Amino acid sequence: MPADREIELKFACRAEDLAAILAAAPKGDPGGEDETRELISVYFDTPDLVLQKAGASLRVREHKGRRIQTLKRGQGLVREEHEAPIEGLAPDPALEPLPELLPQGSSLRPAFNVRISRRQRTFRYQGAEIELALDQGEVSGGEQKRPICEVELELKSGPPSALFALARELGAAAPLYLAFDSKAARGQALVAGDAALVPHKGGKVELAHDATVGEAFQAVARQALAQIAANAALLREIPLSPTFAPEAVHQLRIGARRLRSALSTFKDVLEGEGLETAKADLKWLGASCGRARGLDVFAAETLAPAETGPTPPPGVERLRAALDVAREAAWAQASQACASERFRALMIDAAAWVETGGWRAGDGAGKPVGPFAKAALKKRLKTLSKRGRDVAAVDDTARHHLRIEAKKLRYAAEGFASLYGEKPVHRYLRHLKELQEVLGALNDLATVEPLIAGLALPSEAAFAAGELVGRKAAAKPALVAGAAKALDRLQAAPAFWG
Repeated sequence: MPADREIELKFACRAEDLAAILAAAPKGDPGGEDETRELISVYFDTPDLVLQKAGASLRVREHKGRRIQTLKRGQGLVREEHEAPIEGLAPDPALEPLPELLPQGSSLRPAFNVRISRRQRTFRYQGAEIELALDQGEVSGGEQKRPICEVELELKSGPPSALFALARELGAAAPLYLAFDSKAARGQALVAGDAALVPHKGGKVELAHDATVGEAFQAVARQALAQIAANAALLREIPLSPTFAPEAVHQLRIGARRLRSALSTFKDVLEGEGLETAKADLKWLGASCGRARGLDVFAAETLAPAETGPTPPPGVERLRAALDVAREAAWAQASQACASERFRALMIDAAAWVETGGWRAGDGAGKPVGPFAKAALKKRLKTLSKRGRDVAAVDDTARHHLRIEAKKLRYAAEGFASLYGEKPVHRYLRHLKELQEVLGALNDLATVEPLIAGLALPSEAAFAAGELVGRKAAAKPALVAGAAKALDRLQAAPAFWG
């Protein structure tokens, strides 16, 4: 089963836009014609999902009476791909690299099916040979089904930068949204019951101990971009409701903050064209969802407890009605941002910069990640400690900056965690999360008044809001004291990076 590399970009799109995308694509070789194929794929895994947990997918695809077994693993622009013809309907567990992935005695069983109609074309573009595939169909598992409509650009030869240049050109013809979930990932979510209305939390970053600094940055950035893309898709495609919108907004903002934090942590190796644009675009995206997040936090942590508490203030019903209207408008603003041309360009440009940017040629990008990680984490902790010298005496703005530094340290620690022991990392992160939570509560107190003032509430609702804000403010001295104690515990905790 020969190993190969699959270099590919994937985009979600609307079925009605496929014709425009095909028309905008370069023509194939003279005399060549577009090929239309009906593809049926059965994906396999063990009952305890060994392959899925290893970040791999295994399928048997049938086309015109021939069956091909394919195993893929990896993330980002480049994935490892192993293909071989087989005779039967089931995969051959002896074909490499399955023996190294499957425990001895493991059994494989069908997990889900994918049926697609594919129209594809191969052409030359900017010195590269590229295969364009337009896929329509569905993934199915048990009684569950989910439609598929996507565009794939696969690099057959030439520079990977050509893929991104072509994506920008095709995106001018119709909206294309960069996607990171493979058909396998969608099938895995379907059979797990997570096919819809499930906001996407960031995945765990796995780094090899011999990874370079550049490879570490790419791994962190890919996870963040995937988190942004998945939650933006939810906000665009699913009718907005309190069931999922607050968490989707929250997770999208976390993805954007993680990537912004990585740009800061790795800044010594990222200097050059593209960095400032990425920073500005990510800041815009976070701000586009900021109002929604602020209103959601107030609704969940201040209003909801008061509604069910023993002494809800007069006017709380009017406040709930006004707040729900404001939240729906804020979700719509976030949704519009995720559907905008700026967002589509942000995702393509950021991914292109991560995968093909000139920063990769710098000396720092090729150095071992271990020493870099240790120095970066040490620097983050030093900055945090400096800003937190006297939590009780500083103002809200200073505590806000301390909170930002706590987030940066946490995101850096999570990004480098796989290089260290799981237990010491977990213990350290527990202290860091405690500090972050209490600082977050203080920041909510500092920002709630202007947030409420911007709602133009009727008098009864405004009275209720003022009463609830006052009750929360009474807890501020205890929160400040809690922040100081949490910082002391963090500083006393052993640094897992040595």
